[in-house]
Parts: sequence; C-alpha cells; structure tokens
Amino acid sequence: MSFKKTNEIPLYIKVNSKDNVAIIVNSKGLPEGTSFPCGLTLVEYVPQGHKVALSDFEAGEAIIRYGEVIGYAQSPMKKGCWVKESFIRMPTPPELDALPLATKIPDSEPPLEGYTFLGYRNPDGTAGIKNILGITTSVQCVAGVLDYAVNRIKKEILPNYPNVHDVVAINHTYGCGVAINAPEAAIPIRTIQNIATHPNLGGEVMVVGLGCEKLAPGRLVHDGDPEKILSLQDQNGFINMIEMITDMAEDRLKTLNEREREICPVSDLVVGLQCGGSDAFSGVTANPAVGYAADLLVRAGATVMFSEVTEVRDAVHLLTPRAINEEIGRELIHEMKWYDDYLQRGEADRSANPSPGNKKGGLSNVVEKSLGSIVKSGTSAINGVVPPGEKAKQKGLLFAATPASDFVCGTLQLASGMHLQIFTTGRGTPYGLAMAPVIKVSTRNSLQEQWKDLIDVNAGQIATGEASIEKVGWELFRFILDVASGRKQTWAEKWGLHNDLALFNPAPVT
Repeated sequence: MSFKKTNEIPLYIKVNSKDNVAIIVNSKGLPEGTSFPCGLTLVEYVPQGHKVALSDFEAGEAIIRYGEVIGYAQSPMKKGCWVKESFIRMPTPPELDALPLATKIPDSEPPLEGYTFLGYRNPDGTAGIKNILGITTSVQCVAGVLDYAVNRIKKEILPNYPNVHDVVAINHTYGCGVAINAPEAAIPIRTIQNIATHPNLGGEVMVVGLGCEKLAPGRLVHDGDPEKILSLQDQNGFINMIEMITDMAEDRLKTLNEREREICPVSDLVVGLQCGGSDAFSGVTANPAVGYAADLLVRAGATVMFSEVTEVRDAVHLLTPRAINEEIGRELIHEMKWYDDYLQRGEADRSANPSPGNKKGGLSNVVEKSLGSIVKSGTSAINGVVPPGEKAKQKGLLFAATPASDFVCGTLQLASGMHLQIFTTGRGTPYGLAMAPVIKVSTRNSLQEQWKDLIDVNAGQIATGEASIEKVGWELFRFILDVASGRKQTWAEKWGLHNDLALFNPAPVT
C-alpha cells in the first residue's frame, strides 16, 4: 500500500497500563517505518483500529487489551507488527459458577436533580415520549391487510389529528405454525403482549387478528375487552376489512389527539443501550461516552438497560461484582447459562460473533468485543436483570437479556418499555425503530464525516483528543432529554428510517 505524505501525527490508543497491544487511530492506517514518540516503530503497515504489538511475543503469551486477556499468541510476534485475528487463540470463557457476586458494589453517586423532560402521561401512570397509535397483529397472515389500512390511515386520516405523531403496524412473524404451548414460547408471546402496551402508544390498544391462529388475539389484550380486537374472518371482504380497521383507528386517534406534553421527572424515562457495526474504537470512544451518560441518567432517576448476552458473556466476570446484591448476581448468571445452553443446542459457539465488518474494524474476537461492549453500562451498580421480553420493573441500571442481533435486541428492549435507544456504531448502520427514536453515536470522526445526515453524536473526537469522554457524555445526556421532549429529532426520525420487528423465538416451529 502506498501512502501520501501528510502532516497527520501518528497516534495509537493504549487503554490500560497492563496492555501489550494498542490500536492505530489514524484514518488511513500507518505505514511500515512509522515511529512514535515512545520509541515504537511499525515493522509493517497497520490499518486504522487494528492492533499493534507493543512488545515482542512468544508463542502462547497472553495478549492484553483493556487490562484483560483477549487471547494468546499463536506464534512469536515482533514488537511493532500488526496483530491480526489469525495470530490470536481465544481464551476459555469465565466459569459461571466461580464468579464473585456483589463483591464490588459501586457507591451511589449524588442524585442529579433539576432535570426533566416533556412527556405524555398515560392512564396507567407511565409516561411516553411519543404519541403514536400502534396496531398489533396476532398473526403474520394479516400483515398485508394491515399495512394497506395503515397506509390509507396515514394518508387520509392522520392529517386530521396533528397531535398524533404516527400510526404504526406492529407486524411480526409469529402467531401460527408454532408450538404455542412450548415452555420457551412464553418469550415471543410476552414480547408481543408488552409491545402492545408500550408507553409511547398511550394505552390505546388495538389488535387485528385473523380468527383461526394459535395465538388467540384475546391473549394480547390484558383486560380481555373484545372491543379492542378485530378479526378479519368475521368481515365481508377486503373493503369491509379496511373500513373496519380505519374506523377503529379513528376512534383511538381522537383520544390520542387530545393529549399534550407535560413536565415529567427523568425517573419516568427508560433508555436502551446497544452496539451495532462495532469496531475497535467502540470500547474507547462511543461506549465510554454512553457509559458516562448512563451514569448521569441513573443519578437522575432513570431506568437504563444494557443488553446483548453474547457480547457480555466473556466479560461477565467484570459485571457480577457490580450486582447490587447476590440475588441479582445469580439472575445475571442464570441468563448467561440459559444462553450457553441455547447456543449449544444449535451447535453454535461464541466464535460466531463478531461479524466480518467488526473484524474489518479491528475487533479480533468476541472477547475483545465484549470488553468494549460492557463499557456502555458505565460504573453504576446493576440493579436488576430483565429476562427476554419482560417489562423492566426496577429503576437504575438493568441488564436486559437479549441476543446481540440489532433487530432482535431492539424488539426485546421495546417490549421491556424502552422509550428511546442509544446506538453506538463504528462501521455505520441505518438501523432504526418506528416506535422509539434511535440516537446514533459514531466511534470515529471519519464515520461522522461520511454520514453527516445519519450520525447524531460524534464520539470520534475522543480518540483524537479533541473532546473528553465527559464532554461527549454530557452532550449525549442533554440530547437524550431534548429528543424525549420533542425539541430535537434524530436523523433516523427525520428520514423515517425503521427496521421490521424481529421476535426472539427459541421455541419449535411446527
């Protein structure tokens, strides 16, 4: 590879004093012969985000990043060389039954007072940050009809109700052809049930079913009110189906249109955290800034959920000591064990993560990825564990057990009551959710420059020394409150970008 001569100062990031590798900051990488003030000289080209050896390695020697072992050298390596994925042998995961529980519970920081947001108070006492009519389906068979009806409603009826932000079809690929009574079927069913009562939907439940599905529509209506259910097999043809759906929707739009924002405490807010398209900068720029913002939210009384079991499993030994008590620690271990068994049944293992894009961005294996991922959780005590698809019950920092898939994690966090999501990315993704704003945080300056109209907050300045973790954390905290209050929009909201919901269904399909 040839390089043009520039005035760019060569930079690398060493996270912990114990580390014997560092990552290259410079956007084009650095060529062989590059020297650093510390005396390190590259013996070959190293791309941006990839690891450089800070010392000579013998075969079998531990490779350390974040102060933790991310693997072992497959063969000898020279100081200044590019530490490639193929050079690293993964370590064994932490033994779950030997983990310390609640041994390093963080002290509570002083409450952060005086911060509020403008939300919509719901009949059940919760608050929403959007005013949306959500129409739930009980089975995939009705999705086409509902989509047709929703398009008509948004075009012809919604403009008459200016205080309602949107009408959303809550479609999914469940409801029939499934083992509805299998024990693990509880996960997709409660996910759909809880999304139907999401706080951004204002309590106006509406379910469209077919009439012969295994997931009876009545199971999605907590009070069993038949007036909230429309069954298509009871209607006289397509036109009548559409008219019945639009009439039911308009009744609810009238109610939602009367709602107005009011001052709400930050303790009403539920914020989800997630990574997607991660790279080696995720754990040193965006995720630490999100972690700082998470600590601020917890101090202000909010509920904050971090997730992604497979991207926590190899760093769980750093989390169980932060559990508020041993019971919460055991719940965290339970979710790790359940997922270990789930992967084993599918004859998969943790090496299936990271993705090719993650590796191109400098992440060698899931251990390194996990150590960077958990930084999103900040430094607060872990106050609770949320099984997949259940509602969050506690305030403070929670672990919501989800797969690492962006779409499945987002769907499950919605079911847990998430108002908005903070999504860090190094490679970039246009991912979004229809029911909740997604705030995109870039790990690198070059991604923000490339995607100026998709990235909301740039944490890449941390790598170049232009901003501190604290500065970006506060910027993100204030942006969260502005988005929650409707004062600002995310780019994904502006463009109307959203992905389909993706249920987590570990039960059999018949």
